[in-house]
Amino acid sequence: MNRHGPLRIEVYNDPLFYENGMVVWCVGEAEAWIVDPGLPPQPDQMVEGVRSHGLTRLAIVLTHCHADHIAGIAPLRERLGEISIVCPRRELPLLTSAEENLSAGLGMPVAAPPADQVVEPGEALWLGDLNWVVLDVSGHSPGGVAYYCAQAGVALVGDALFAEGIGRYDFPHSDRERLLRNIEENLLALPDGTTIYPGHGPPATIGQIKVANLTLLSELSR
Repeated sequence: MNRHGPLRIEVYNDPLFYENGMVVWCVGEAEAWIVDPGLPPQPDQMVEGVRSHGLTRLAIVLTHCHADHIAGIAPLRERLGEISIVCPRRELPLLTSAEENLSAGLGMPVAAPPADQVVEPGEALWLGDLNWVVLDVSGHSPGGVAYYCAQAGVALVGDALFAEGIGRYDFPHSDRERLLRNIEENLLALPDGTTIYPGHGPPATIGQIKVANLTLLSELSR
């Protein structure tokens, strides 16, 4: 479990794509986000996690809707009921279509129910007493977002930025220039002490990324 003041983050990694799904909550609160739930056994682990911590007011919050980040939605709803799905607006077509989220072409089609709440960059969400701003990090996917909490010094960034790399931009709906612009303007502009939690790999601070993410530095210098 990772601690940032009152904020708690548990990361669950799936064994196929090594995707990071997370349960995020505040100490003493029953409200929690389940972020980017992926393939088994991740959903079962998340259910165990929310129950062990007494978390009962739940929402599934998505950074983007590639298949490895939404595959756990249906299993979670089977176990936990019709919990709300929060989705970036430009990701809505990917959420419900295996063709749009590219999983159909892999021979393992994944789709989820329609979103209950839609978010866009610039909006804010609350988790307990913590305010989270929605940031545009699209480019890897058509409408990917990050969720940034200044109070906790944390950003949940999906597949836009990693400790040692950046999101792929060779997918049909990707855009290298947009991805790099959003990383530079919306993520690297955060305080150096901000910890990012990416969709794959370990967390890192913005300060660490600025000096040690050689892939990003190379891309920005091209």
